[in-house]
Amino acid sequence: MAQLDPVIVREIPVIQKIISDETWFEGERRGCGVKPDDPVVQENVCRVVLRIGCELREQMMEQIAAHPGPEMVPLNGDNQAA
Repeated sequence: MAQLDPVIVREIPVIQKIISDETWFEGERRGCGVKPDDPVVQENVCRVVLRIGCELREQMMEQIAAHPGPEMVPLNGDNQAA
């Protein structure tokens, strides 16, 4: 069973905030409500993530190194002793 990359798990809230911010910014620009799946919002989110992605990943890796969480193991029992 595949495990989630702990860096990606930590990046999700940051990316959700970027989506929220870009949705709000585009709504302000247009003067009306905008949904997160709006093509302009999606393009702007992609631009932000591409611009900060490397730095964000490095920051999350540093956080994990400083405060490692519990080890993740598969739930399907593949690692159990026979």
